[in-house]
Amino acid sequence: MYVRKRGPELLIFGVLHVPVSASEETDVTMSTLSTNPVPVIPPYATMLGFTRYVSRTGPAKATFVGGLRKQRERRSGFNPHGQLVKALKADIAFRTGGSYLDGVVGLVKDRWKPLYSTLRGGARAYLASLGDPELVNLAQTRDAIATVGPLAVKINPHFGLRYDDGRREAVRLHFDEEPPAAEAVTAMLHLMARHMDQILPNAEPVLVDVRRGVTHRLDAASQPAYVESWLAGEAAAFTAMWSATAAPAAA
Repeated sequence: MYVRKRGPELLIFGVLHVPVSASEETDVTMSTLSTNPVPVIPPYATMLGFTRYVSRTGPAKATFVGGLRKQRERRSGFNPHGQLVKALKADIAFRTGGSYLDGVVGLVKDRWKPLYSTLRGGARAYLASLGDPELVNLAQTRDAIATVGPLAVKINPHFGLRYDDGRREAVRLHFDEEPPAAEAVTAMLHLMARHMDQILPNAEPVLVDVRRGVTHRLDAASQPAYVESWLAGEAAAFTAMWSATAAPAAA
């Protein structure tokens, strides 16, 4: 080893090493030994995640919440339906009668072509259900953050519609293979209605089952107070499960 004394410093392998005082050594040691706390990930759900949760029963609820938390920790997740939403909105905006929906299947990657081929028919059926293309336009919507019991839920419709007769709709699309469960429909429409002043004032919430081209609207016989109480209970259980799935501290 090449070591040479040079005043209070040591020259080791050509690198100058300067000793520190005892107090400095203590500071360095304490800094080195300090551990960063595990970041706390607060309970949070998108409207899609929360409504999928409420439609589950039994142990499947906890399994689902655990999966959501892991996705949040890893910041993972991918939306394969983005191009279809853009195509549908383009057909509405430019009044092209489905030509964008027809063309989008050829634009996506091969792995998504079967999915888009399956969704296209229902999306075209929904487009036709809007009536005369000249009488409907896209409308800008905004996302909202709902507080449901102890849980923050992001309310995010896909787009808004404005009809020439003055009607407005805030539209959320459902892409799953299975039709939306009654609980999911009720929860989603209720949450959108509750925050419609932020999303699209004076609009009606609408949920579209894209695969089947079916439109769901609020049940006139529904009782908002009952739904609110039910959702608060579901949100409390969601929050408890979220905390329970946190990684245990190291022994």
